[in-house]
Amino acid sequence: MSSFGQQRRSESAHPIRVSFEFFPPKTEEMEDRLWETVTRLAPLNPAFVSVTYGAGGSTRERTNKTIARIIKETSITPAAHLTCVDATKEEVNSIVRSFASLGVTRFVALRGDPASGIGEVYQPTPGGYQNGADLVAGLKSIANFDISVSAYPEKHPESPDFATDIEMLRRKVDNGATRAITQFFFDNDLYERYVERVRRAGIYIPIIPGVLPIHNFKQVANFSKRAGTRIPAWLADRFDGLENDPQTHMLVSAALAAEQVNDLIERGVNDFHFYTMNRSDLAFAICHLLGVRAPVAA
Repeated sequence: MSSFGQQRRSESAHPIRVSFEFFPPKTEEMEDRLWETVTRLAPLNPAFVSVTYGAGGSTRERTNKTIARIIKETSITPAAHLTCVDATKEEVNSIVRSFASLGVTRFVALRGDPASGIGEVYQPTPGGYQNGADLVAGLKSIANFDISVSAYPEKHPESPDFATDIEMLRRKVDNGATRAITQFFFDNDLYERYVERVRRAGIYIPIIPGVLPIHNFKQVANFSKRAGTRIPAWLADRFDGLENDPQTHMLVSAALAAEQVNDLIERGVNDFHFYTMNRSDLAFAICHLLGVRAPVAA
């Protein structure tokens, strides 16, 4: 990735737009930390924030509570995650209507990982939506929602090839998807080649890069292996020896993510989705480096 600087960033013809992903808290302590994160990032005026939930709706009640609080206490637009895992169509549709009654108009529609974990064989739920494209169609049959879907610059681990992967994306778009948000990646060339493949296939919705600030390199490396995301050798080298130096680890992480995003800006990208891990420190620092800041009070 190329070096970066304020001059190059300011030359971008379009403003940078950001969105953030949170997951629902499991404990009161985690709820406090999440809300500190939301409060810290809200002034950056994100395009939206998404809130995940677990397989089979295992965190559905907390997701509902988190979204309700975001709507009530902030001006942020929330997007609720939905998956096809361990739920019938009727159950999913009931969840959708429940979110809609709160004022939710945006959804992130995903097939979801198997309830047994990433890397296991996915089995569609009897009577449920079969995949992400099927779920998008179901959402659109309820109302004209704004729907984000997933995309995979290194292809989905279960896809035999890119052609199959992109055909699934086409089906999602044909059924009404508004945009795609990518799995996180660390090689911008892979993202650029993926977008070129998608455009050649006649798909023109925005493909927003998902950016993962690295709070813990060892954890990210382990998860990346299961998710099919390549860790470049140069990236591993940047974190070598920092296992017991969290302060330097955080500084390196912020610099690397800002470098990645600035390189993408040079390639014509203006929208970015940050996987926050419910922590504001790195996401806020990266946005500051990019010039995404809260308005200054008059």
